[in-house]
Amino acid sequence: MDAIELLLTRQSDSNLSFPGPDARQLEVIQKAALKVPDHGGLKPWRFFVVEEQGREKLGEIFYQAAVEEQQEQRIIDRAKSLPERAPMLIIAVSPFMEHPKVPRIEQIESAACSVLAMQQAAFAQGLSGVWRTGYFAQSSSVKRQLGLNEQDEIVGYLYLGTPTVQCTKPVRHQPEDFFTKL
Repeated sequence: MDAIELLLTRQSDSNLSFPGPDARQLEVIQKAALKVPDHGGLKPWRFFVVEEQGREKLGEIFYQAAVEEQQEQRIIDRAKSLPERAPMLIIAVSPFMEHPKVPRIEQIESAACSVLAMQQAAFAQGLSGVWRTGYFAQSSSVKRQLGLNEQDEIVGYLYLGTPTVQCTKPVRHQPEDFFTKL
């Protein structure tokens, strides 16, 4: 698959199974994460690779956060199983760094670019994935349990694995619906 085809046909896939990325594939995914726009060279991203027993540990973190922060019962009931939806997750974090020329939003955007780059690298290697956020990306308890500061942003949880179903062709949006010339 060439780069243009990858960009024009990508779509998230939440139907993931084993195997997850092997060591070689993970290294490519990690290298892709580090090749994103980075104003000021701050490298405003950190990552947690979660697999094997780490998925159970993350499920426990989610569960404790949901209970501690008094979430709805349906969220508490699902919390432990969420990391089991894929053989590997990568948690992307943007640790905020004060900088006179690089505002917080640009640091978060750089970390977000890293998530997309990792997902594209997975797709290019025959894997699939889905980028999730939601309550557990905003939870102060999750941040604390991961050793993060309150001002750090969990940009997302990238679930990675082998696709279990053939995705249908994505809807082709028309550029003229989204682009305007000035």
